[in-house]
Amino acid sequence: MLTKKEQRLRRARQTRIRIAQQGAVRLAVHRTNLHIYANIISPDGGRVLASASTLEPEVRAQLGGADKGGNTAAAALIGKRIAEKAKAAGIEKVAFDRSGFAYHGRVKALAEAAREAGLQF
Repeated sequence: MLTKKEQRLRRARQTRIRIAQQGAVRLAVHRTNLHIYANIISPDGGRVLASASTLEPEVRAQLGGADKGGNTAAAALIGKRIAEKAKAAGIEKVAFDRSGFAYHGRVKALAEAAREAGLQF
């Protein structure tokens, strides 16, 4: 019997295999209870081209405290921020890697904010 974490990692592995076959730049999302992280990763998986998280001092100042990073408003802010950083790096189109997390709540808020800010996936 697989644990909940092992099930999530199994789903993530399958997604990453499909994205690697496409040879696409990937937007990887990771969430914890307190924070959310987003990385733009090169097609070969070897380099992080852009990143954003609720741990950044500018983001923490906008959210109004250290304990405000685990909600959908924070996720939407990170989605907008990662899209801006990706555009600055010359990246318009990515493959969305939700790391096995359900497309719901904070993960969905991040994805929708990134799309609204002009990132295509």
